[in-house]
Amino acid sequence: MTRLDDVSAAEGSAPRRAAGEGARPARGRLPRLRSGPPVTPGPAAAALIVAHDQARRIAATVRAALAIPGVDLVLVVDDGSTDNTQDLARRAGAVVVRHSHVRGRSAAVETGASVIAMRDEPGAPPRAVLLLDPNLGHYAIGAAPLVPAVLEGVCDLAIALTDAQAVAPGVPSGIARTAVERATGWSPRQPLSRIRCVTREALEASLPLARGSGLEPGMTLDVLAAGLAITEVECDIRHKGPSIDDRTPMGRANRYREVLTAVSTRRVRASIDSTRAAIVRRRPEAASDPREDA
Repeated sequence: MTRLDDVSAAEGSAPRRAAGEGARPARGRLPRLRSGPPVTPGPAAAALIVAHDQARRIAATVRAALAIPGVDLVLVVDDGSTDNTQDLARRAGAVVVRHSHVRGRSAAVETGASVIAMRDEPGAPPRAVLLLDPNLGHYAIGAAPLVPAVLEGVCDLAIALTDAQAVAPGVPSGIARTAVERATGWSPRQPLSRIRCVTREALEASLPLARGSGLEPGMTLDVLAAGLAITEVECDIRHKGPSIDDRTPMGRANRYREVLTAVSTRRVRASIDSTRAAIVRRRPEAASDPREDA
């Protein structure tokens, strides 16, 4: 750490007085700063919150996110709110960027991830990204166990197990769980959990993000396909559950469609990649030397 040291007497000037006799630096000279070895910043995480018309809870969520150990930045992406969500988030201590119109959670997460990358310090490890829901309020502090799991290298993606359900019910959760189990043999308990912490490498492996409710199963499958590690971490979070839209028949149908689309797209992609790899392996064997046919 840089520290302030006593200044040596100028060449040709009177010697410095003994300690206790009011020794002072020579007039007109500034104290020298002696620099120690450069300090490399340790890994950190940025909390990313996508909010739309969340004026009621956003300030409490931001303050709780700032209190999580290891989080040095809270970024709120205001996705076309019509209330004062962005003002309240900024006053609570968040950095705020805003979409002029609603673009959806996946597009907002991509925007936020780009902003976080631009704010990383040169030479410092890239920040991990902690995804939080805007309606958590002070319960957002319960996501704290996810951060060390990623920063300490235990995994590349940590998914929160909330206290709402031990194993998430519902058809969309079942589709996502089956897809992950078929691909890897691992059966996640809450595959659609929106609260998760991810490394920059794992996040980039998931881009472009699947849309809507397909974001979470799509990210999980992409991270596993990249050979990275995932774990589920129990968190003391009182989650509010799905939004009002998800409780309507149309909302449930949209959720089912988005999850199924994300899973099917990655299944087709994996099939194409395996076929392409098989063709590449067989091509050298099938190639013959033209001189042998002469």
